Amino acid sequence: MGRAVRTAEDWDPFLCAATRAAHAAGSVVRAGFADARVAVRSKSPGDYVTEVDLAAEAVIREFLVRETGAAAEFVGEESGGAVDGLCWVVDPLDGTTNFVRGYPSVGVSIALVCDREPVVGVVHAPMWGETFTAVRGGGAFRNDMPIRVANRPVRQALCSTGFPFKRPESFPAYFDVLGKVVRSVEDVRRPAGASLDLAWVACGVFDAFFELGLGPWDVAAGALLVREAGGVVTDWHDDHDAWLVTGNVLAASPRAHAPLLAHTSTAALSAPAPVTA
Repeated sequence: MGRAVRTAEDWDPFLCAATRAAHAAGSVVRAGFADARVAVRSKSPGDYVTEVDLAAEAVIREFLVRETGAAAEFVGEESGGAVDGLCWVVDPLDGTTNFVRGYPSVGVSIALVCDREPVVGVVHAPMWGETFTAVRGGGAFRNDMPIRVANRPVRQALCSTGFPFKRPESFPAYFDVLGKVVRSVEDVRRPAGASLDLAWVACGVFDAFFELGLGPWDVAAGALLVREAGGVVTDWHDDHDAWLVTGNVLAASPRAHAPLLAHTSTAALSAPAPVTA
C-alpha cells in the first residue's frame, strides 16, 4: 500500500488522521500537566517516562488504527519498533523532562514514514495551541497558514540545539562543534524537545537546529516540516538520507545550512547503533 500512494493528495487522509490524533493526545498531555500526581519513572539519568506518555501513545495508536486501518506499522518512543516500509513514527510526549519539571515546551510528534522518507508530519504544541503540519510535496503550515524558513545571514542566525546526554562518548565532538557555532551565529538556544525545535526552524523563528543521537520519533515529523518549508535537512556530514537512522541532524534554512555544515562536518563521530526506545 505504501508504494502505491505517491501524491500529496493521496497522503491527505493520513494527515487529517494524524492531526486529529495529535490533538487528542494533546488533551491528555494538557490534563496531565495540571496534575501534580502524575507517576514518573526514570529510564536512565535525565530520561523519563510518565503515565501521560503511555496514555497519549495509546490514544494515538488507537486513533490511527481506527482512522487509517492497519496498513502502517506503529513505531513509538515508548513501544519501540523498526522504521521500515510504511510506518507511523510517534513521540507522544516530546520533552518529557520539561513536562516533569513544569516547563511547557512539550510536543506531540506524529510522522508517517514510507521507505524511510517522512511523507506526513504533525507537531502539536498542546500547551501553546500551535499545530504544525506538512505533507511531502504539499508545503508546511502553522495553524493552517503557510510557513517558510528564514533567510537571514548566518551572523544573524538564532540556532537551537540539544545536548546528546544519551551518548556521552560524543561530548568532545559535540562541544567542539557547539563552540564553533556559538562564535559564528548571533545566539544559540536549548529549549527542547527536538520536534518543536524543528517546527520553529520551519516557521523562521530559529534559523537552524543541530543535535546528535536522536530517535526517529524525535525528528521524522519536524524534519518534513523543515523540508516542506524550504529548508535543508542532512546529517552532520551532509548525507541527506542517513539522519533518520543515525539521529545526527542538521536542519536549517538554505542560507544557514552551508556555513553550519562547515562546522558540524569537522566532528569525528563513530557510527552509532540505531537509537532505541
